[in-house]
Amino acid sequence: MMRPAALAAITLRPALAGLLLLAGVAVCAAQAPDPSQWNGQRALADIARQLSFGRRSLDTPGHEKTLRYIEREMAKLGIKTQRQHWVDQGKRGTHGLTNLVARLYPDNPHRIILGTHYDSIARAYADKKKPNAIMPGANNSASGVALLLETARVLRAAPSPPPVGVDFVFFDGEEGLVSLGAGDPHWRAIGSPYFASHLSEFYPGAKPAAAAIFDMVCYRDLRLPSEASSVAYARSEVEKFWSIGNAAAPKIFVPRVTASPISDDQNALADADIPSFLVIGFEYDPWFNTTQDTIDKCSAASLEAVGRTTIRYLYLPR
Repeated sequence: MMRPAALAAITLRPALAGLLLLAGVAVCAAQAPDPSQWNGQRALADIARQLSFGRRSLDTPGHEKTLRYIEREMAKLGIKTQRQHWVDQGKRGTHGLTNLVARLYPDNPHRIILGTHYDSIARAYADKKKPNAIMPGANNSASGVALLLETARVLRAAPSPPPVGVDFVFFDGEEGLVSLGAGDPHWRAIGSPYFASHLSEFYPGAKPAAAAIFDMVCYRDLRLPSEASSVAYARSEVEKFWSIGNAAAPKIFVPRVTASPISDDQNALADADIPSFLVIGFEYDPWFNTTQDTIDKCSAASLEAVGRTTIRYLYLPR
């Protein structure tokens, strides 16, 4: 993702948020699976497994291993996956990229996207001592994948489905063609714009009702203000999600909006007229995109706060 540019702060509407909370939690308690089934230790194991693959940037063995790992975990749940492969050719060279889509409750025409990126940065460019070393990416890439995998496990075991079908979308190329993120002045996400421009492949009828994108969600000192552009794109969805999250984990889901927008995979989906929002803990210095983005910075409790909020959010009435 790209580091934010300046933007005036925005304030959420607390009165509306409170009303959504009162309605949403009641519905969740009646219909959703027990959120405590969302297991942060299992999610940490998913992070550890991804880190074992080494460098996971474009055109590396670890990149393909990550893709296959996601497919295997979804197959264990009986969830079919579909690869969306294409070749990007340009001044930055030729790269093969692959988005992965896993559809739960595929017969439900009313759908929500849960998305993340699985590619990682090619080198720890922000590391002052070792800028060319591998960036492990425990928080920046592996945590979002773990969040989606554990959410899929809980939903698959649920006694009844939510009111929407769920599409787990694992985007490739979020870190850009040279996988340098903010270290590349020409950065642009690749996978989500491609997916957005080919929506008819998966949604020949109605577009998804919303999309939630997750990135950097395992930090032990996680703080999640609402992301500024997300409030503009999908204010009502943001207020629903943060109302639930703030009630369950007020130290993590803080009632403020980032002072600047953060560019990530929500942008392309919003441009395709899907109300889309980003859940990101961007306050991660001094470890952001360094060799120290390792699993010891991660917390099962932080993952559970986001994952259990996601389960409750999916079971809100639509």
